[in-house]
Amino acid sequence: MAYLRACALSELEEDTPKRVELDGTPVSVVHTAGEVFAIHDICSHANVSLSEGEVEDCQIECWLHGSSFDLRTGKPSGLPATRPVPVYPVKIEGDDVLVSLNQES
Repeated sequence: MAYLRACALSELEEDTPKRVELDGTPVSVVHTAGEVFAIHDICSHANVSLSEGEVEDCQIECWLHGSSFDLRTGKPSGLPATRPVPVYPVKIEGDDVLVSLNQES
């Protein structure tokens, strides 16, 4: 599985999504609850960036209509979104956050 450098771990603020582009794919990288997650940055309900939303309880909320997605699974927890968004494997090497675009879900 190929991993790409997304950002430095030291660049991530707790519970604040960071948008990155990896091989043309928009990804939101989130450091929360002592873990780092990578989720597709486009809401499955509306074509807006999830990284502009808020993070709470391992969920990222779409700022436009309020749907939240689980950072671990990509599954929506409420309407209007009904389809999950992809989540991606993450590993940390030193201060580098590495993301594989091979989807976990």
